[in-house]
Amino acid sequence: MSEDKKVNGPDLRQGVRTDGIVEGGMLAGHVDNQAVLIARVNDKLYAIDSKCTHYQGPLAEGLVVDHTVRCPWHHACFDLRTGNAIAAPAIDPVTCWVVEEQGGLVFVKARKQDAASPRRSEKVSRRVIIIGGGAAGFAAAEMLRREGFGGDLTLLSADSDAPYDRPNCSKDYLSGGAPKEWMPLRDRAFYKDNKIDLRVNAVVASFDPKRRTVSIKNGNVLPYDVLILATGAEPQRPPIPGLDGANVFTLRTLKDADSIIAAAEKAKHAAVIGASFIGLEVAAALRQRGLDVHVIAPETIPLEKIMGHDIGNWIKGVHERKGVIFHLGREVLGYADGKVTMDHGDPIAADLVVVGSVVKPRVDLAEAAGLKVDDGVIVDNHLKTSADDVYAAGDIARYPDPVSGHLIRVEHWVHAERQGQYLARQILGEDKPFDDPPFFWSSHYDKTVNYSGHAITFDRPQLQGSLIKEDVIVRFYEEPRLLAVATVGRDLANLEAERAFAAKK
Repeated sequence: MSEDKKVNGPDLRQGVRTDGIVEGGMLAGHVDNQAVLIARVNDKLYAIDSKCTHYQGPLAEGLVVDHTVRCPWHHACFDLRTGNAIAAPAIDPVTCWVVEEQGGLVFVKARKQDAASPRRSEKVSRRVIIIGGGAAGFAAAEMLRREGFGGDLTLLSADSDAPYDRPNCSKDYLSGGAPKEWMPLRDRAFYKDNKIDLRVNAVVASFDPKRRTVSIKNGNVLPYDVLILATGAEPQRPPIPGLDGANVFTLRTLKDADSIIAAAEKAKHAAVIGASFIGLEVAAALRQRGLDVHVIAPETIPLEKIMGHDIGNWIKGVHERKGVIFHLGREVLGYADGKVTMDHGDPIAADLVVVGSVVKPRVDLAEAAGLKVDDGVIVDNHLKTSADDVYAAGDIARYPDPVSGHLIRVEHWVHAERQGQYLARQILGEDKPFDDPPFFWSSHYDKTVNYSGHAITFDRPQLQGSLIKEDVIVRFYEEPRLLAVATVGRDLANLEAERAFAAKK
């Protein structure tokens, strides 16, 4: 995650040929050891910092769409005219630079002075309450204030920590590659300065759509004009003897990650129950901490239901080459005396166990309030629930997918953030359906899979390229529709797929 200080390309202070920057294209260079890119859109030149403010991805290797540039790593989107981060996972803007053309050359010499972003006109008397301090909840609150919302804004989080980078709980942070100070999405001063009433350890007891109130378990009752439900999902522990005991963990929160790290420091052997993305990322993190790791799962190929046979087998091989031992096609019977027993095979020694199988959307509040619920909170294409002025976003929202036509519920960090940002703009007067394609990435050691779209079921996946060479695109069809695309080593192709899904092609 740390920024690479090495800069490549020409010195833009010295100038580059103007005809070397084609329409819709970019050129990467540097100014005073700062990585900068120049882009041409509608025959006008723009210059911005070329490092994404999320994880420092190389924007110049991304994609220009209209007046935006999109990061190839995690699909953050920036406005070339203002530098603003207009789509998650990036939050912070990039710097814009002054571009000059003289004698067939283009020069970049100075940063632009920060300009105030245009603010939307809106009623400042409204009270917005957001239940949930995860991706969707934080993104909604941040975007509301960024876009000029002046009303009361309360963010209620049952978590003990202020909003943080949850994906890293199973990735770099868990493996020891990211320090704790990288985890908060914003420091505490941000909430105070932006008048966001952040309340952690705030467990909501109920809300009343008719009275428009939210009741917190500490006895406080808060009125609202607009309510956003972003309660997320809860890891499930199978009803298996011993999985509710000591040294058995689930992973959802930063506190969960800290507990696993503390246990790993005293452990030699670990068992991961479930070959989900979370389960396999935990396996990779624990291997990087030097533990012997066993993965137990009922399926015969990891992730086959989501990624298909080929990518599932490839990911399995990535882990096996790092020393992970798989026990596939097996059921866990129990955990006792430091050993996991299965339906067949010898018991597995495990000083710690991580359950990484399934999660369940937290819909109890919505259900008790009388909202329409079915494997999530049912919302329309504006993320509106069945109650007036109540919206849902993130893991709990089940909404109409414009590509497949199905109701879908997506458990992806970036998608949850974008739904939160979308709702902020809706509250401020924007009126268009939510149609952002789902996107996620999964990291396994130094290997990454990017995935755009959403395929609940699919025909035999179509591969183009080579997984052996780690250069492949996999397309998932439900004939005749293309529903999703996964890539390894083809970041630009994945961006192009996301763009096509957004255009509903």
